[in-house]
Amino acid sequence: MILDTNYLILPPIVKTMLIKATRVNKLHFGHEPLKQNCRFTANSSKNMNIHEYQGKAILKSFGVRVQEGIVADNPEEAVAAAQKMKEDFGSDWVVIKAQIHAGGRGKGGGVKLAKNHDQVKEIAGNIIGMQLVTPQTGPEGKKVKKVLVAQDVYYPGESETKEFYMSVLLDRARGRNIIMYSTEGGMDIEEVAHSTPELIFKEEIDPKVGLQPFQARKIAFNLGVSGDAFKDMVKFITALYKAYDATDSSQFEINPVLKTSDNKILAVDAKVNLDDNALYRHPDYAAMRDTDEEDPTEVEAGKSNLNYVKLDGNVGCMVNGAGLAMATMDIIKLAGGEPANFLDVGGTANAQTVKAGFNIILSDPNVKAILINIFGGIVRCDRVAQGVIDAYKEIGNIPVPIIVRLQGTNAAEAKELIDNSGLKVFSAILLKEAAERVKEVLAL
Repeated sequence: MILDTNYLILPPIVKTMLIKATRVNKLHFGHEPLKQNCRFTANSSKNMNIHEYQGKAILKSFGVRVQEGIVADNPEEAVAAAQKMKEDFGSDWVVIKAQIHAGGRGKGGGVKLAKNHDQVKEIAGNIIGMQLVTPQTGPEGKKVKKVLVAQDVYYPGESETKEFYMSVLLDRARGRNIIMYSTEGGMDIEEVAHSTPELIFKEEIDPKVGLQPFQARKIAFNLGVSGDAFKDMVKFITALYKAYDATDSSQFEINPVLKTSDNKILAVDAKVNLDDNALYRHPDYAAMRDTDEEDPTEVEAGKSNLNYVKLDGNVGCMVNGAGLAMATMDIIKLAGGEPANFLDVGGTANAQTVKAGFNIILSDPNVKAILINIFGGIVRCDRVAQGVIDAYKEIGNIPVPIIVRLQGTNAAEAKELIDNSGLKVFSAILLKEAAERVKEVLAL
């Protein structure tokens, strides 16, 4: 997320939602990605993250020069990859990069420079299988299952190397794509954005006409490159935008973009977020999904077509509609609780979706109560109520109290069904009633 004052004034729960929804990778040697402005990311769609090596493969297919590398699943494959790197680029030096969906890999010990094949084997052996803990994984960390053996691109030459920052993303408020860039690429980019925002530039692009040549030249000029590096930067920017547009991505972030000592421009790292809503048009990209890198409960929710984001509270939420879900979380906070999740069951809630939602919410040991808040527009409230009853009976004993607030078509009939079910379920019609019920059960 791009950090600015708009983000700072958001309510805490919205900040939490945005932070949870943004799977940010810190790139090359722990470089920090620039946070996105909330207006760029606050939307109902979800993004599919992919690994660095996969992002680079996509970029390369559109003509973006990248730091080359080979993926290895074990130390022996890493050595073979390093040998191939030497054949192709004439150097024993390679960078061993852990491939996980989290940033801060370098600071956590997941990115190392190897100067010979013995070091490659040793470093790869240490990284593969390790539980890599970074600021973004939490204290439990993530298990590393593969590494990228990448070429050394910081070789000496006729000029100094220089790192830049560049990303392409959508400004939903203006309906324009944005290229954000800075001369200060690298691990301190967020500090740059905070302390010296004048060093962060934005180029707005009308999607009807696309990136114009003068805009690519303007960006290259502002980055201060000249000669062959200027020409190569223009080509890089043009190809990067083409890749972003053609892949229906929600974000491309390159940190750093490197000017090598021989004035070539390339992507040392790549963070690519693909829009879930467009994956049906890109089955080859959908196949890149690595469910081992995702929250298991979110994967399970996806199988049932539920939109789920895990949070850190004690009241589970099951709601139909993203706007109602946000209002429900506000009510929970006003009642003295903390939302344990965002769970949108959509407009066709039935016994099966309710059962799946129960199972997902109850997998969180922190949940002390469940609030079901359904507006009966497309779906009738009495059908939802019957679904809750059927799901409750099918699951058996549910160890936490359940508050069900149903409003809309047949709301009165639904309340009667809940009240006469004999189950440990509390009904409510008004949102205020539901909040009071939540407060009561949390006080027990």
